[in-house]
Amino acid sequence: MHLPNTFRQISLRYMKPLTEQEIRAAFVNCTKGEAKRLSIPRDLADRPWDDLDYLGWRDPQAPDRAYLVTELDAHPTAIALRCPGPASWQARRSMCSMCLTAHTGGVSLMVAPKAGKARQRGNSVGAYICSDLACSLYVRGKKDAGAGSRPQESLTLEEKIQRTAANVAAFLAKVTA
Repeated sequence: MHLPNTFRQISLRYMKPLTEQEIRAAFVNCTKGEAKRLSIPRDLADRPWDDLDYLGWRDPQAPDRAYLVTELDAHPTAIALRCPGPASWQARRSMCSMCLTAHTGGVSLMVAPKAGKARQRGNSVGAYICSDLACSLYVRGKKDAGAGSRPQESLTLEEKIQRTAANVAAFLAKVTA
């Protein structure tokens, strides 16, 4: 499997634990004021950092908001996402475009405002992503989405992790383009 150097660089490194301040400073598609007010998980120290390609969470005070942070070029990069609330997750089977896990009712269209001037013009990009943002755990078999959720593949675990990291990096590239 051939991946561009930036994607290979990202995928072979796991997330280093981040602080609340590092996360807030990493947002590229919202204002500093918005980043200051958004809800950061209180359990950062308890997250399985060694198993994460990105940190993702839904805002408990605003169920239509989610956030994703990953390392690009050795720097944390974060994006704000809009998504349907848990009550609107459809009962049909869908596949996550990041980790290729199929879920019944567990994939949402998540939309990110583009960064910079494109954001000011109202431009956005979207992707179908695991509603709980736990792609890293599904790929590694640490979380189960049920029977038939992972396609039969000949790729190694490392290659699946690389693919997921590359998909996340490609989505972030669209947001920041």
